[in-house]
Amino acid sequence: MRNLIDILDLSVEELDSLIAVAMDIIAHPEAYREKCRYKKLATLFFEPSTRTRLSFEAAMMELGGNVIGFSSANSSSAAKGESVADTAHMISCYADIIAMRHPKEGAPLVASRNASIPVINAGDGGHFHPTQTLADLLTIFRQKGSFRNLTIGLCGDLKYGRTVHSLIAAMSRYQGTRFIAISPEELRLPEYVRQELAEKGIPCLETTSLEEAMPHLDVLYMTRIQRERFDSLEVYERLKDSYILTPEKLVPAKESLCILHPLPRVNEISVRVDSDPRACYFQQALNGKYMRMALILMLLEQKDREMPQGEEIVAPELQCDNPRCITSTEQELTHVFRPVGNGTFRCIYCEREKTR
Repeated sequence: MRNLIDILDLSVEELDSLIAVAMDIIAHPEAYREKCRYKKLATLFFEPSTRTRLSFEAAMMELGGNVIGFSSANSSSAAKGESVADTAHMISCYADIIAMRHPKEGAPLVASRNASIPVINAGDGGHFHPTQTLADLLTIFRQKGSFRNLTIGLCGDLKYGRTVHSLIAAMSRYQGTRFIAISPEELRLPEYVRQELAEKGIPCLETTSLEEAMPHLDVLYMTRIQRERFDSLEVYERLKDSYILTPEKLVPAKESLCILHPLPRVNEISVRVDSDPRACYFQQALNGKYMRMALILMLLEQKDREMPQGEEIVAPELQCDNPRCITSTEQELTHVFRPVGNGTFRCIYCEREKTR
C-alpha cells in the first residue's frame, strides 16, 4: 500500500511531479473539481489542529470528494482505549484514504501497517510532518524558482519541531543546500539529524544568534516554542521568548529573503512583519491546500503500489525507552529497529537510538 509517513517516502521526481500538479491546480482549478467524486477522506486528528485538518478537508472537497473523521481523541474510540491499529482497520471499512495526526511518534506508521487504504502522516508528536513540508516546498519554489544553492535558517524549537525535521530531510536532497540552525542549547537539532547531515556532507552551522545569521539567509524558517512538547513548565517559560522576529531584525536581511512559519504563531513573529513583502507564511498555508490536493490524487492513483522497506530487526533485548514513542502505549506492539552501524539501532517509529 502506498502511504506518506516520512517526506523521504517521496522521491525527488515525485516531489517535482506534485509541485507541477499543484501549479496546474492553481492555474486550472475547474479541471480538478470532480477528480475525487464518490471518494472519502477520513481525518483522524488525535490532537488539536486548525490549518492541517481544515486544509485536508478543503483539499478533498475541492476535488469533489467527501470528508469523515474526528478532531480530537476524546471524540473517538481512543477515549475508550481503542488502539491505533484497530482504528486503522476499522476506518479502512468506511473511507478511501486517511490523514492522521497523533501526539505519539510513529502512530501513523502503525496505522499504515494495519490499514487497507493509504495513510498520510499529518504530524506525529515531535517527529515528522511531511505534508507541511510539501507546503514549505511549494512556497519556496514559487518564491525562488528553484531549490538549488539555498541557505536556509531554521530558528526556534529545532529539537521537537517536526516541521523542521521534515524540511531538512527534503531539502538535503537538493544541490548546494546549506543550513544555519538557530536555537537555544536545550532545543538544538536532535543528534540523529545532525549525524545524518554530517554523513551527507551538508553544511549545518549551529548558532544561538539570529542577528548574526540573518544577512546570510535565503529562507528563514521560524518556529514556535511548543508548550505541549515540554515536560517541565519551568523550562518552557525560560525558553518561550528566545527569538522574536521584528522589522528591526530584518534590516540586514536580503531583499529576496523568504520568511516561513508553519503556524500557529504566538509572538515569535511580530505582526508588524506581516506587511513585509518577504513574509510568506500566509501564502504558505494556502499552498498547503494545493499540495495536499496533489498528494491525495497521487496516493489514490498509486494505492496498490508496494513501498520498499529498509532492513528491520526484532531483538528482544532492545526496547525503545522514548515515552513519546507509540510503543509506550500501543497494545502488544512489537519493538522494531533498523541497524545504523557500529552496534547502534534506531527505532522505526520514533528514531530513538539504542545499542546492544
